[in-house]
Amino acid sequence: KDIQKEIDIFEVEKNIEGKLKTALDKSQKEYILREKIRIIKEELGDISTKEDELEDINKKLKALKAPKNIIDKIKDEIKKYDTTPSSSPEIAIIRNYIDMMLSLPWNISTVDNNNLLEIRKTLDDSHAGLEKIKERIVEYIATKQRSKQGKTPIICLVGPPGVGKTSLAKSIAVSLNRKFVKISVGGVNDVAEIVGHRRTYMGANPGRIISAIKKAKSNNPVFLIDEVDKMTKDIKGDPASSLLEVLDQEQNVTFFDNYIDEPYDLSKVMFILTANNMYTIPDALRDRLEIIEIEGYTEYEKLSIAKIHLLPKVLDEYNFDNKDIKMSDEIFLDIIRNYTKEAGVRELERLIRQIVRKITKEMLEKNKKEISIKVNEKNLVEYLGNRKYFYTENKNINKIGIVNGLSYSIFGGDILPIEVVKYKGKEEIILTGSLGDVMKESAKIALGYIKSNIKVFKYDENIFENNSLHINAVEGAIPKDGPSAGTALTTAIISLVKNKVVPSDIALTGEISLTGRIFPVGKIKEKLIGAYRSNIKTVYIPKENEKDLEEVPKEILKNINIKLVSNYEEIYKDIFKNEKK
Repeated sequence: KDIQKEIDIFEVEKNIEGKLKTALDKSQKEYILREKIRIIKEELGDISTKEDELEDINKKLKALKAPKNIIDKIKDEIKKYDTTPSSSPEIAIIRNYIDMMLSLPWNISTVDNNNLLEIRKTLDDSHAGLEKIKERIVEYIATKQRSKQGKTPIICLVGPPGVGKTSLAKSIAVSLNRKFVKISVGGVNDVAEIVGHRRTYMGANPGRIISAIKKAKSNNPVFLIDEVDKMTKDIKGDPASSLLEVLDQEQNVTFFDNYIDEPYDLSKVMFILTANNMYTIPDALRDRLEIIEIEGYTEYEKLSIAKIHLLPKVLDEYNFDNKDIKMSDEIFLDIIRNYTKEAGVRELERLIRQIVRKITKEMLEKNKKEISIKVNEKNLVEYLGNRKYFYTENKNINKIGIVNGLSYSIFGGDILPIEVVKYKGKEEIILTGSLGDVMKESAKIALGYIKSNIKVFKYDENIFENNSLHINAVEGAIPKDGPSAGTALTTAIISLVKNKVVPSDIALTGEISLTGRIFPVGKIKEKLIGAYRSNIKTVYIPKENEKDLEEVPKEILKNINIKLVSNYEEIYKDIFKNEKK
């Protein structure tokens, strides 16, 4: 039994020794091969030795401007890198971390341009119009210069696509003499995209914030965070909440990225956010932002942009001289009004490119080296085809019950013809034309005001008995809402019940109350531009909107008779002149 036991133990030991020898032979073989490969690469000059790498890292460390705790952290990582075998898979992770820490601009800043006049000039040169927006930006910069803490406001540019939010942020960076970096957070649903991954994960990287700071090579860039209203929230986390630490000036002094694992000071960064819809930005995030609304360009601002910026830019790209292709203001306005329908100028630029491309093709087909072409109404149709869009035409129909209101959309101002008819029926009022709840209420308020003032308006009081009023706003496919059509609705109903025509060159805007008071409305500048386009000669606007006339182009103020009113009886006496109170 004892002999058999010894034999069994010997067999086990022999088996183990055999396996160990095989494993040692295999590892020794791999080691020898790896060492041969390394030596061959060194002979060819393809790689440097670890000692050379350490020497290079220490040189960078000596030149690094960073807080003491960061220097100490990097030194610890260098020691770890030195003691880790070259064959270890962890050595690449340590080296990547050291490189990231050494490349971050811990204490490197650019010097700001503090000349407000130069800043404003740079903004004016790059962007036509947007006067209020540029004024607010200059105010923020001035406030930042005076602030003892030097804190920069978090600006959020909100507006429809194509109005120049991103290019305006770039222009701010140029005017301040700062670096510019941009990230887009539209569709981001992973918190790690903002705050990075921990180094324990395979393929870990810092978040987008730290990566962009590294790219900027300064700790005070203009940092654009695009599409902030399109972040999503799901099982991976809520990235909008992670942005709170980035944008809160009380917290971003010690912003913590999981990969860096050390606090980084973001307080010197000038953050600018962009969004298309202010109301889809999470409330907690919106509370930290200075909202600046960019509501789109008027057609005259687009005209200026096309003449000063777009056409010269396109001509330069296609190697033309500015005098080779000429376009008058009327042609530009024709393109803006009838071939585009946008708040910004992207489509306008595409159409200008299309014109220049077709002229280029014609020139090459005819072997012309020099050209001088003036775009007119005839060849415009050849270049762009038939008109695509039409604003509501003022057809100069002087008919009872038809009155021009004024409307506004993100595409600009326009007239809004309102029609009223009556016929036998029991329903008091019928409303059509894709009207919203507020506009429907305005129609009911107008009717209530007229019914309660029969002595003022002097109409047949039996007209509403057994009759239905049908009110329609033209172009029923387009939704309409808001209280600003109150005065136009009232005038249209009075025109019907008094059987009197309101001239088609008159338009009205203003909210009306049950007692006839007229309250202010918005977008007066855009509405008056729309009225001017439709050959309106007289416009009634609320007295409280008088201050808004400062923004209206002088050409429009010269050609439209603007009447300020505070009570509807003033409009009534002026339009229905044959009647006395």
